[in-house]
Amino acid sequence: MKVAPFKVGPDFIDPGHHAYIAGRTSYNLDSWMLSKAYNRRLFHEQSRGADLAVVEGVMGLFDGYDAITESGSTAQMAKWLDLPVLLVVSAKGKARSAAAVVKGFETFDPDLTLAGVVFTFTGSQRHYAYLKDAVEQTCTTPCLGHLPRNDSIVMPERHLGLTTAEEHVIQPAVIDTLVSMVDQGLDMDRLISNLPDPAKRSEPIETEKIPKPDAGKDTAGPETWAESQTAAGFTAKSFPKTPRIAVARDKAFCFYYPDNLAMLENAGACLVFFSPLADDSLPDDIDGLYLGGGYPELFADTLSQKTVLLSAVKACSRQGMPIYGECGGFMFLCKALWPKDHDQPVPMAGCFDLGVCMSGRLRSLGYREITFVEDTVIGARGARVRGHEFHYSSVVSEKTPLYDNVFAVTSRAGQDVQVQGYQIGQTLGSYLHVHFGSNPDVPRCFVENCKTFRKQRLGG
Repeated sequence: MKVAPFKVGPDFIDPGHHAYIAGRTSYNLDSWMLSKAYNRRLFHEQSRGADLAVVEGVMGLFDGYDAITESGSTAQMAKWLDLPVLLVVSAKGKARSAAAVVKGFETFDPDLTLAGVVFTFTGSQRHYAYLKDAVEQTCTTPCLGHLPRNDSIVMPERHLGLTTAEEHVIQPAVIDTLVSMVDQGLDMDRLISNLPDPAKRSEPIETEKIPKPDAGKDTAGPETWAESQTAAGFTAKSFPKTPRIAVARDKAFCFYYPDNLAMLENAGACLVFFSPLADDSLPDDIDGLYLGGGYPELFADTLSQKTVLLSAVKACSRQGMPIYGECGGFMFLCKALWPKDHDQPVPMAGCFDLGVCMSGRLRSLGYREITFVEDTVIGARGARVRGHEFHYSSVVSEKTPLYDNVFAVTSRAGQDVQVQGYQIGQTLGSYLHVHFGSNPDVPRCFVENCKTFRKQRLGG
């Protein structure tokens, strides 16, 4: 079956694993960064041509922004998309009480449809039979099987979550194990046969289309990236008369919303992917640079040895090329980076005369709304865009240079947050991950700035 995968919430790591398994780009659905109409259009546009759509939730089913509403929860998204929920319950340390858990979930919100329940971390077939008997005696939700504990499928984790798909490629033997567990433990035929037919929906879907991520790739990058993009439907293109934006994409820079890349191309850009880890220089004939988040701290030594590349990035910044760096990309644009296990800092590009130091604890986490207080490379003064912040590093410097702070930032609750947007010339960097879907003018503005730079560069 062709499966269209999705993830609720601002997560870059899980969608990477989804895409590897499904061979199809996984998209983020989000009820705060994106409107209901955007989420619905995105889901139905990217589900076309698939036999089945699977949306991984965020946190617990009813967990969201606060304790009294469904806002931001998986349950809210399920109702926005008119989808049934497959409840996954850990059976570790549970017996008959598991039925009370299922009963609570099926009665907590009568407007939500449960397609069934699957138990994980079961100890044996007998354990599952005990759980199934308890649920069937007291609940209406069907039991669709179980997945026993299996240490061979446990995935490694670190400070930002699971290890990324770029670094931890799920091996064929593990995939075979997963397939076998599902085949032996779950009643997939019953689940699939009870799923709703999208052709019989009672509520029409808006007709506006979301841009598809067919970003061009004409500069060789990591093999795993090239293979993943081929599997996900990305195709190479050539736009000699349009601005060419170089996008850093490898193990160190892998946090991008696919919508962001698609919207840049839809605005008229040709995206040229490159690897700061593997390449010694920037791609030729470029008019802009987009550096997403990731893990530059884990590859700091390798990045610091790319002296030609680092110098080229700084030179492009000084020449006025539009450059945008988010979180890890911003760290790369700074002067120095202190990895947690290093006594001394290692040099980075130096566009900003700032040092960044890794910490053993989380520095900031949460949704953010940005208002540009000055004209920036991605938005005019007064424009707003939404995103999120999640990092373990902080800016440190014996002598903090006077950079313009071009952001006024608030949290989801509207409280002021001290997150600086650093801008020097046409180079902008911050710890924020922005979702372009929250304001389509943002990618258009970036592309227009790249067009202007291209005309100046080529004398047009």
